[in-house]
Amino acid sequence: MINKKNKLLLLSIIIPCFNEEKTIKKLIKKILKVKNINKQIIVVNDGSLDKSFNIINSLKSKIDVIINHKNNLGKGSCIKSAKNKIKGNIVLIQDADLEYDPKDYLKLINPIAKKKYKIVYGSRVLNKNRFENLDNFTHWVRIFANYILTKISNIINNQNLSDAHTCYKVFDSKIFKKIKLVENDFAFCPEVTTKISNLGYKIYEVPISYKGRGYSDGKKIKFSDGIKAIFTIIKYKFFYN
Repeated sequence: MINKKNKLLLLSIIIPCFNEEKTIKKLIKKILKVKNINKQIIVVNDGSLDKSFNIINSLKSKIDVIINHKNNLGKGSCIKSAKNKIKGNIVLIQDADLEYDPKDYLKLINPIAKKKYKIVYGSRVLNKNRFENLDNFTHWVRIFANYILTKISNIINNQNLSDAHTCYKVFDSKIFKKIKLVENDFAFCPEVTTKISNLGYKIYEVPISYKGRGYSDGKKIKFSDGIKAIFTIIKYKFFYN
C-alpha cells in the first residue's frame, strides 16, 4: 500500500474520451473514490458527437485539466495532447468506457512507487483461465486476436507479456515524457510498447479486473487496428525509433 502521508507522489491520469456520454461521469466518480492516491485527472474530449463534452464540462470542478479536440483525432492524439500537461510522478492511461476499473490503481502504481519497476501493464489475462477470459472479452475471437497480437509483439520486441495491448499502461513520468509519440490512433499501444523495448526497459505486469463490451455498446477498436498494430511494431522496431 502507498503511504497515506506520502504527499510527494502524484498520479497523472490521462483519459481519452470519444462519444462516452453513458460512462464518463461514472468513471470520474469511480476515480475520485480511489483513496490514498494524490491524483491529477486529465480528460481529453476527442471531438465527441454526443453529450460527452457537456458532461465533462459539468465536472470541471473535479477534473484538473480538460482538453477539447474539435475533431476526432484518435486515442494516440489525445495522449499526445495531454503529455505536456502531466505534473505527476507516475502516468496512467485510462479509457473512458468503464471496461477497466480504477479500483486497480493501487496495485498498478505500487511497483513504480516502491521503485521496483519503471513501467507496469495491467494484464486482462494474467492468472485467469480461458473461461474467465471468454466472459470478460465477450467473444472468443477477441481472445484469440489478443493472444496472437501479443505473441507477435513479444517475438519482435523480445518481451514476455501476457497482454501487450491492454489499456492500463503505467509509467514513471520521466520515462514517459522521453518517449516521442507519433501515432494518433489505437496504434499508440504497439508504438509505445515497442519503444519501451528499444529503450531496454522491462515491463512488469499485474492482473487486473476487466469487463469488455461489444460493438453494440460502443466498442471502437476494429480488426483493421489489429493489422495496423503488427505493422506499427515492425515500423518502430526496425525502421524508426
